[in-house]
Amino acid sequence: MIWNKAKECMDREDMRNLQGARLKKLVDRIYHNVPYYREKMQAIGLSPWDINSLDDIEKLPYTTKEDIRENYPFGLFAAPLSEVVRIHASSGTTGKATVVGYTRRDIEIWKECVARVLAMAGIGKDDKIQVSYGYGLFTGGLGLHYGAENLGAMVVPMSSSNTKKQITMMEDLECTAIACTPSYLLHLIEEIAEKGELEKLTLKCAICGGEPWTENMRIQIEKSLGIKAYDIYGLSEIMGPGVAADCKYHKGLHIYEDHFLPEVVDPVTLKPVAEGEQGELVITTLTKEAFPLIRYRTKDLTSIHYDPCDCGRTSARISRFTGRSDDMLIIRGVNIYPTQIEAALLELGETKPYYMIYVDRVDNMDRMEVWVEVEEKFFSDEIRELERLTDKFEYALRQALGIKVKVKLVEPKTIERSTGKSIRVIDNRKIL
Repeated sequence: MIWNKAKECMDREDMRNLQGARLKKLVDRIYHNVPYYREKMQAIGLSPWDINSLDDIEKLPYTTKEDIRENYPFGLFAAPLSEVVRIHASSGTTGKATVVGYTRRDIEIWKECVARVLAMAGIGKDDKIQVSYGYGLFTGGLGLHYGAENLGAMVVPMSSSNTKKQITMMEDLECTAIACTPSYLLHLIEEIAEKGELEKLTLKCAICGGEPWTENMRIQIEKSLGIKAYDIYGLSEIMGPGVAADCKYHKGLHIYEDHFLPEVVDPVTLKPVAEGEQGELVITTLTKEAFPLIRYRTKDLTSIHYDPCDCGRTSARISRFTGRSDDMLIIRGVNIYPTQIEAALLELGETKPYYMIYVDRVDNMDRMEVWVEVEEKFFSDEIRELERLTDKFEYALRQALGIKVKVKLVEPKTIERSTGKSIRVIDNRKIL
């Protein structure tokens, strides 16, 4: 395993010096290899020679998800495509994916970061970890998979479906750890409890992320299973899971500052906020080769702390996220925008331009139902025509979003009209 624990316990000044040196190198490489960044810097009269220390970070422009979409698919890549060994992607509002790439070294660093998370949770080569995040273009499954292998643990690559088989494999293989969204883990707990088989489990810890969850949910999971549950954070634009995670003291998520430079800024003024004050998390990727980003606005709201943790690590810690500065929904670990739903429905041509999204948490699982207005004629036809249309809409949304969505067809004018900004989402989730 490529992991030096000293990186997590570095003196603050030594860390700043390391970050400053890597920032200077990063800016020089981006300036000469990514035309989009070069033009943005030239527009404000900035050159690589103006970046000489960590304090110069504030001179650099921000990067947004819109910048990534504008340069779809490879416009922000800083390495030749011949050196890119893997592609991941997340969905976007325009129907185009947000494409990110990794060189072989990027993959090795990713594996190292995830291995750090797992080691911090007490997982080692004698453990069996069931990875129940989705595999494929989504970064969750493969990110945890290769990190666990890098640590030397045995990996059970279950992905995120077939609950019955998840439970069977967990019990039969005597898994000692599981990686999944917290809401899915609660669902698994209920299913196992109903069968009266909780005592069969050999789990000792869970690595949960992919969606917001509270301290109370962590405590509920730990009490139900008699295990330790840890929060893992990441996003595909930056790397994937493994950007940060909490330790056994749960006093914030340790961010791996030797690879990721965090800032917290006011989401309106974009000015830095004081330590401990809430704002929007901004990350610069200090070591990424294929897809480096400068001051990427994550839209995640948090605060940052630099005092040493009780665990002995000196790395900066970010608080649990309180929300986002935009209107994105996170359903079972998948990022969803209302405009994606609108685009998918209108493309079908059998619906009115009025819809409403209802999100609830039922049996500890996120559920999304979309009400869609259709022509009156569909309600006067045979019921199987409504069923056909409902199936068609649900299939279209599943293809567009990557998750199952329930559709309810309603008559014209069922959905309230608005003379101002339309309200498209009613989110009734209450994380206990």
